[in-house]
Amino acid sequence: MPKTIHDGAVALQPELVELRHRLHQRPEIGLHLPETQAMVLEALQGLDLEITVGKTLSSVTAVLRGSKRGKAVLLRGDMDALPVTEETGVAFSSTIDGAMHACGHDLHTAMLVGAAKLLSQHRDQLEGDVVFMFQPGEEGQDGAAHMIAEGVLDAAGVRVSSAYGIHVSSAAEPRNVFSTKPGTMMASADELHVTVRGVGGHGSMPHFGKDPIVVAAKMVGDLQTLVTRNFDIFDPIVVTVGYFHAGTKANIIPSEAKFEVTIRAFSLIAREKILREAKLLCEKIGEAYGLEVDAVVMGQYPVTINNAEHAQFVATTAVELFGAESYAAMDFPIAGAEDFSRVLLEVPGSYMFLGACTSDDYSTAANNHSALATFDDSVLSRGVEMHAELAIRALRRS
Repeated sequence: MPKTIHDGAVALQPELVELRHRLHQRPEIGLHLPETQAMVLEALQGLDLEITVGKTLSSVTAVLRGSKRGKAVLLRGDMDALPVTEETGVAFSSTIDGAMHACGHDLHTAMLVGAAKLLSQHRDQLEGDVVFMFQPGEEGQDGAAHMIAEGVLDAAGVRVSSAYGIHVSSAAEPRNVFSTKPGTMMASADELHVTVRGVGGHGSMPHFGKDPIVVAAKMVGDLQTLVTRNFDIFDPIVVTVGYFHAGTKANIIPSEAKFEVTIRAFSLIAREKILREAKLLCEKIGEAYGLEVDAVVMGQYPVTINNAEHAQFVATTAVELFGAESYAAMDFPIAGAEDFSRVLLEVPGSYMFLGACTSDDYSTAANNHSALATFDDSVLSRGVEMHAELAIRALRRS
C-alpha cells in the first residue's frame, strides 16, 4: 500500500485513465445511466463500502466507515453526458451517436472512484465516515434533488457535516489549477416558456387578425429593458431567448407564437424578482394587445453558494498540497448553473473548479459543452488527492 495520500493518488492514475476512457466511449444522458452505473459498481467492487443504488435514477451512493463514528462528509461526482455529437477525433471518442461527455463528467466519475479506492487504503486517517455521491442527471434533470430526496445526505446514518465537489474545465483555468470563491459561485438557472395565441389570417390584411409574432417579439425586446431598468447592475440578471417559433410562410399570419427564455440570477432575491416580473410582463403585454398568453416558469437550479469558511478551507488545502501556483481565487461568479447548489443549501461546503485544458493556451481552447471540448487525463490524480485530503481534513475539523 502506498505510504502517502499523494503516492496513492499517483499510483491509481493508470487505472483511472482507463476507466475515464471507457466512460467517455459510452456516454449516457439524463437520470437513467445503466451502463455508467454498472461501470462504477464494477470499479468499486472489492472495497469495504456500504453501497446503495437509486430507486428513481441510476445513482450510486457508497459509504466508507472511518475509524470513528458519529460524523460524516460528502464527496460528489456527476456522471451524465450531453446531447452533443463529438468532433474531437480522440482515440476514445464517443461510440454513441448524439451523446458526448462534453462537460467532463467522465473525469468527475473516475476521480470519485479513485477517492473511494484511496480513502479505503487510508481509512485509519478518517475520523468519521465518507459518503460518495455518484449522481446522474446534472445536465438539467436535477439529479441532486432526486438523490437528496432518497436520503444521500443521511446515508451514513447521520447528516453529513460538509460537502465538496470538483468540476473540471476545458478552457477557463490553466491545467491543474483549482479555483473557487466564497458566497455566490454560480448563477441560478430557470426557464420561462411563453405561448402567445392570436388570430391567424392573410399577411396582406393584418387588421383582420391578431398577429402573435409582433406581440411575442415585443415581449422579447421588453424583457431586456426589464432587466436594464429594474435590476441593480451589481446584482446582475441574464435573460436570453434561445428558442422562438411561429408561422409557416411569409404571407400567413399564424395563430400562435412560442418562445423560451433562460434566466440567470446571482442572488435569491434577484431570482425571485425576475421570475415574477418576467412572467407578469409577458402576460400584461398580451393583455394590452388583446391576445391570450400562457407564461410558465420552469424552475431549475438555485444559486450555487459556497460557505465562506469552507471555500477558504478548499483554497488553503489546494495551496498546501500543490503549491501557491495551483490555486487561483475567482474574482467573479459565473453564469453557469449547478444542481450541487441543492446540496449546499442543505449543508455547508464548497464547490470548486479544476483546470483540465489539454493546451497550454487555455484561453483559445474549446469550452465545456462544445463538440470539440477535450480534457487532460493528467488532472485525475490531482482531483483524487484533493477529494481525499478534503475528506480527511474536514472530518478532523468537524
